[in-house]
Amino acid sequence: MTFQEIINQDRPTLVDVFATWCGPCKTMHPIIEEVKTAIGQQANVIKIDIDQAESFAATYRIQAVPTLMIFKAGKLLWSEPGVHTAQQLIQQIKQYID
Repeated sequence: MTFQEIINQDRPTLVDVFATWCGPCKTMHPIIEEVKTAIGQQANVIKIDIDQAESFAATYRIQAVPTLMIFKAGKLLWSEPGVHTAQQLIQQIKQYID
């Protein structure tokens, strides 16, 4: 499934934009796994390596990593750089679950 197909779904998609060399991104890894477990099938959770997706970074004007984004039905609904707690991300995602 392509990125476009995933974000076009009716359920929200949390996108973790990261870099392998980024310390805070490494901090986010277990948090993202915790969110995946807590949310289950209610939302998609995907990771995008900024160094492998330069056009994505340009399209969405990513200027810092990690950046967390939520898409639903093809629309970007929320985007914020920095480290977040699992609880913050779960609350953010739940706003967009029907």
